[in-house]
Amino acid sequence: MVKYVLKRDGRRVDFNNQKIISAILKAMNVTDAGEDIILAAQIADNITRNGKEEMSVEEIQDCVEMELMNGPRKEVAKKYIAYRNKRNLARKAKSQEIFKEIIDAQVNDITRENANMNADTPAGMMMKFASESTKSYVDECLLSDDVHDAVKNGYIHIHDKDYYPTKSLTCIQHPLDKILENGLKAGHGESRPAKRIETAAVLACISMETVQNEMHGGQAIPAFDYYLAPYVRKTFQEELRRQGEYDNKDYSYLNNFPIDDYIKRDLVGRQGDERIVQFAINQTVNRVHQAMEAFVHNMNTIHSRGGNQVVFSSINYGTDDSAEGRCIIREILNTTYEGVGNGSTAIFPIQIWKLKKGVSYLPTDRNYDLYKFACKVTARRFFPNFLNLDATYNIDDAWKADDPRRFEHEVATMGCRTRVYGNKFGPKTSIGRGNLSFTTINLVRLAIECMGEENKEQKIAKFFAKLDWALDISAKQLNERYDFQKTALKKQFPLLMSGLWLGSEKLSPNDTIESILNQGTLSIGFIGLAEALIALIGKHHGESAEAQELGLRIVSHMSERVNGFAETFQHNFTMLATPAEGLAGRFTKMDKKKFGIIKGVTDKDYYTNSSHIPVYFRCTPQHKAEIEGPYHKYENAGHIFYVEIDGDATHNPEAIMSIVDLMVKNDVGYGSVNHNRNLCLDCGYEDATEGLEECPHCHGHNLDTLQRITGYLVGTTNRWNSGKLAELKDRVVHK
Repeated sequence: MVKYVLKRDGRRVDFNNQKIISAILKAMNVTDAGEDIILAAQIADNITRNGKEEMSVEEIQDCVEMELMNGPRKEVAKKYIAYRNKRNLARKAKSQEIFKEIIDAQVNDITRENANMNADTPAGMMMKFASESTKSYVDECLLSDDVHDAVKNGYIHIHDKDYYPTKSLTCIQHPLDKILENGLKAGHGESRPAKRIETAAVLACISMETVQNEMHGGQAIPAFDYYLAPYVRKTFQEELRRQGEYDNKDYSYLNNFPIDDYIKRDLVGRQGDERIVQFAINQTVNRVHQAMEAFVHNMNTIHSRGGNQVVFSSINYGTDDSAEGRCIIREILNTTYEGVGNGSTAIFPIQIWKLKKGVSYLPTDRNYDLYKFACKVTARRFFPNFLNLDATYNIDDAWKADDPRRFEHEVATMGCRTRVYGNKFGPKTSIGRGNLSFTTINLVRLAIECMGEENKEQKIAKFFAKLDWALDISAKQLNERYDFQKTALKKQFPLLMSGLWLGSEKLSPNDTIESILNQGTLSIGFIGLAEALIALIGKHHGESAEAQELGLRIVSHMSERVNGFAETFQHNFTMLATPAEGLAGRFTKMDKKKFGIIKGVTDKDYYTNSSHIPVYFRCTPQHKAEIEGPYHKYENAGHIFYVEIDGDATHNPEAIMSIVDLMVKNDVGYGSVNHNRNLCLDCGYEDATEGLEECPHCHGHNLDTLQRITGYLVGTTNRWNSGKLAELKDRVVHK
């Protein structure tokens, strides 16, 4: 008797003869004689009792054909065979159509799915071929039937589905000190531990670039200033040695000379040790600046993932108030302010200022001067963004001001918003951890399906019932993906699992990663809260107190359920304010096709990201912060707050500071400021002139606007998909 079915991907699942009966009845329904449940059941029973304990999907389908051909309903066999062939042809035809679009470099939502990737290059095309082929394989071979149906019908979206079969993880916060202190092995090469700032900066690049090829998400450094600070002092000591060799003297007694700040100063009038120390400081600052320039340049030019995409990189900094840490912060800010190439804004790394009262925010804080500078840099270059360590859900009681490794107790984030902090299976930290995978729920479709209910209470109750179903199916899917990911071997991730991922140093090359995988998170995200509220009660949360109350009820309910999944499945389940890019338009197209145009709901080409107020809604920054801030405490897998300002922000850093103040006042966890920045695609010239039509530098007319898409910048909107372009067009200034 058949007990198991061998799926196309090699999985072994329980045999279910009801699926055979269902397939036969579908074939019978398109014949004149119609259904014959008795015959269908008899055929299924014959196959069940054929003497084999295990059969493949193809073997079962072959047996169905033979049984039908040998039975009284041969016309059904022909329909069954025709349907089977049609399915195969449909798969091939769809793939061929997609492949032709890629080959012809057509501008569409498939080739513009990721704005950070150039799908028109040979490497980019190759990656898209693989991506689209793999998605079909996942649908047919790796997803449960109910999960597949939920995806197909637009209720949920599996992010990075093309990477599903690779068993890769999403992202990681690099414990860079391990690389700098021990060196690394990447491919056939290896490096020694760092001894000077230049080497440390290069190793930071190599670490992120190498691991980017082992993961499908972003790379981040959680404490850029702390990690690189020791190499400022080592560089200072090296400069003392160099000067000693020149003077034929030993200046090693100055190696630990107390330095309050690494500031370049004139040597005129300085004598003796004071002159030697200041000279070494000046040389050190020059070298740190050059190292930061090289770091930023490399992160914008080194390609990974087949050579078609720069590393999706982020760095967190701001709370190291040592002289050396301040030197790193100051020079990365100086480099960012100056720009790259002809003065263009650097797209990567996404920079994140860690804001902490007593350290890096208040006028009395040691790093307040650097915080003010950070706001000035943001006013010109969009970065750094701001991470509020004092948000109620970001505070860690283990953080102590006198702890030299206090950064271990500071939350860090990916530039796009992804946040990993709490941990059921190890230390509460961001370091050496990341997201495993995430799936997004389409709140809008759930709400639209409830619009027929006249009674408001019944409508909302029906919505919550549907939401619970979507949450359950999402958790099931993520757990199934986890079970697939955990079978990966350590050797499949040569650098990531060599000690960067928390606990991975204990594994042998042929060990699976199951024992340490739970250090990461599984995240359930959502999109379209604003449109869902309009569908349910006629207004979104930015324009109605009732809608805000319902919005918070929905998101807090989701958070409670997600926390429950952590206990049920024994994984770090978290909830994400989804950074929808390609998804922003995909769900909308599906829902518009099924339900038509619904005012305020499906009448645009995109859904509003997560719990944001719609981009077209005019309001003050304060109102936006007051409405969006309360959601952040529930979105423990990541969130972001945006404010759009008008005019040239370059000379108005105070505007940035006022928005950061709003973040702190309203318990916002992470945020950034968007403003106008023109970019000449020919020469790289930038300015903030409104309505600029000709480049003042080269007089070209190939102009674009530098814009933020889902937390990161994109050098040209030519790579944006239709949904995000429509959203960009609708954005209004908050004032």
